[in-house]
Amino acid sequence: MNNQKLSDFSYELPKNFIAQYPAQKRDESKLLVLHRNTGKIEHRIFRDITEYFLPDDVLILNKTKVIPARLSGKKQTGGRIEVLLLDKGKNRTAKAIAKPLKNLKVGQSIIFPGEPSPFKKERGEFNNKADFCEVISIDNGILELNFSDDIDLIINKHGKVPLPPYMKRDVAAEDKERYQTIFAAVGGSIAAPTAGLHFTKVIFDELNKKDVKIAEVLLHISWATFSPVRCLKIEEHKMDFEYYEVSPSAVDIINSAKRKVAVGTTSVRVLETVSPKGHPSVANGRNIAAKKGTTDIFIYPGYTFKNVDAMVTNFHLPETTLLMLVCAFAGRDLIFKAYEEAKRRNYRFASYGDAMLIL
Repeated sequence: MNNQKLSDFSYELPKNFIAQYPAQKRDESKLLVLHRNTGKIEHRIFRDITEYFLPDDVLILNKTKVIPARLSGKKQTGGRIEVLLLDKGKNRTAKAIAKPLKNLKVGQSIIFPGEPSPFKKERGEFNNKADFCEVISIDNGILELNFSDDIDLIINKHGKVPLPPYMKRDVAAEDKERYQTIFAAVGGSIAAPTAGLHFTKVIFDELNKKDVKIAEVLLHISWATFSPVRCLKIEEHKMDFEYYEVSPSAVDIINSAKRKVAVGTTSVRVLETVSPKGHPSVANGRNIAAKKGTTDIFIYPGYTFKNVDAMVTNFHLPETTLLMLVCAFAGRDLIFKAYEEAKRRNYRFASYGDAMLIL
């Protein structure tokens, strides 16, 4: 499907639909069940999701862990500034965005709170016990920063939960736990794989009783997932690279599945990245191999899925690559129909919002 326009993935979403806080309990979110073959829509509570699984289904989770990637500091001039890390590089470097960006220049440093005071009063130099970073480059609003110490040490000392900008509030104490899946294991993401936020130990116990297997893959969510699509023709959009891993033990479980149910768009992208090229009807076309590396796969309508039979996902914002992926999986018209039904039923959208099971 060529010549698909960005405007094809726009819809009206009043701000009051965007969830600002999580549901009181993870598995008490609403669940919209969308049947692709009939177009039928059901309205359930998330804990009911276990009713839709069969023995020998495999549920695929992204085990990435959110890092405290939001840092507040001061410029040498004394002005306050907030930095959001986008992707960690090598040798204490990282890409980031900053607010406010105005008047920030290459060579300037951003100082994070430290003891004693980071400045020597007489000369305006850094105290060697202060934590800071230096701006190496600025390209189209994206900074490259060089940190004074190991990045993980600095963000664990000074960083906060990187809530998305559409949550118009300060970070709350509960976000440290709730903006993290209960199965998060490997740090590296600047955002949560939000479809996984609804799962609880009770749900996993019920799935185990039904002989549903669990497989964990890894994709560290970076700016690539959320970078705005600025091309009028969506096929011209280029995804940045994100790191992923699929272990041999995960491969054995996934390849044994009668039905593969991916939790979140990131798990979908990992599965499709490691799928053999060609049509899934080819012999062993659904078998995958252990692999790790980086992926820039961009999935939009017209894509042929090779290794995903069902998907758990949240409700995505207009004109995003996440919305384009679910439209590719279920069809744009059916997804938009479901979204309109969700609004009529007062579902909550985005990261802390409600969930959808696409069968």
